[in-house]
Amino acid sequence: MSVKKFEILNREALFQGYFRVDRLRIKHERFEGGWSNAFSREVFDRAGRAAAVLPYDPKTDRLVLIEQFRAGVMAGGEHPWITEAIAGVIDSGETAEQCARREAVEEAGCTISELHKIAEFFTSPGCMSEHITLFAGRTTAPESGAVYGVPGEDEDIRVHVMDAAAAISLLYSNKIRDALTLIALQWFAIHHTGLRSRWLVSDVGTPII
Repeated sequence: MSVKKFEILNREALFQGYFRVDRLRIKHERFEGGWSNAFSREVFDRAGRAAAVLPYDPKTDRLVLIEQFRAGVMAGGEHPWITEAIAGVIDSGETAEQCARREAVEEAGCTISELHKIAEFFTSPGCMSEHITLFAGRTTAPESGAVYGVPGEDEDIRVHVMDAAAAISLLYSNKIRDALTLIALQWFAIHHTGLRSRWLVSDVGTPII
């Protein structure tokens, strides 16, 4: 694929609160040649990039998910407590891997010993700048039902530890309502057996990741 050019002609901050919304005036090269007319788009600017992790305990064959209140789901007219993978914004000077490990401790009390990168993606590229690096993380599953979160960030997070088969069944019964966790569980459903075998073998040999 050829690399096309674009120009940001103007950027106007429409709102700055917990998040930011900008209006961009843009033009870009067209597939059939020449340039587009200048046009405007509003963009939800998610400050910084994010990392996410799906913690997995291969010894007990259990996954760790979390449950918390989500304002976007509430605004969409649905029950706002959802079950999801662990995620957070990458701090300045922090790598995606470091962020995934930190968030696992803060949100679920999980220590991640190994990471396997699943994918990098934009969550809603038509209107958001949010970019996520997603991992599977090897852990020893914590206590199910425990509550975690950073008090200064108004987090109130419940931990759910469940058999891998039960977690996958949430996917196939349409119980998962966010794209990040759908991607994580779909990947895990495909790679479950191989991932467990590799991580169990690494107990007696050289670490795989």
